[in-house]
Amino acid sequence: MWLLVWGLALILLTWLFQQKLERDYNPNQQVQLLDSRTIVLDQNRHGHYLANGAINGQPVVFLLDTGATQVALSGPEAKRLGLPRGPELTLNTAAGRVTGYHSHIKTLSLGPLTLYDLDAVIVPGSNFEVLLGMNALRQFELTQRGDRLTIKYLTPE
Repeated sequence: MWLLVWGLALILLTWLFQQKLERDYNPNQQVQLLDSRTIVLDQNRHGHYLANGAINGQPVVFLLDTGATQVALSGPEAKRLGLPRGPELTLNTAAGRVTGYHSHIKTLSLGPLTLYDLDAVIVPGSNFEVLLGMNALRQFELTQRGDRLTIKYLTPE
């Protein structure tokens, strides 16, 4: 009986610890809304802004990356999302030059904010979160105060 109790306690503690690690890594699993056009993200413990979102209606985790020109996806993630692999191109990354592919995203959602018809790049053989690059981020006003980032959708003029 005691062995069963200790086993259940160990399973429960493992599950709780895993939940804490996930919240520390991505504290924005539920995006905070200020209004219909504004969200707030908290930094993770590494100083990055990650948030749950969707591409073409399928869930993804975004890493906001002002150093990325376009939205960038790993090869496995692009395959999971069913994104088309277009013409080959050479990409300049922090790790050096790599071969990638053009792609296209019909819809990209971050909380209630949805963008349409965005170019993207696929980086085969890599494994990372979806990088939310400047072709998406330029449509927002970004304000950082302390460890919080406010993202406001700019209405097209």
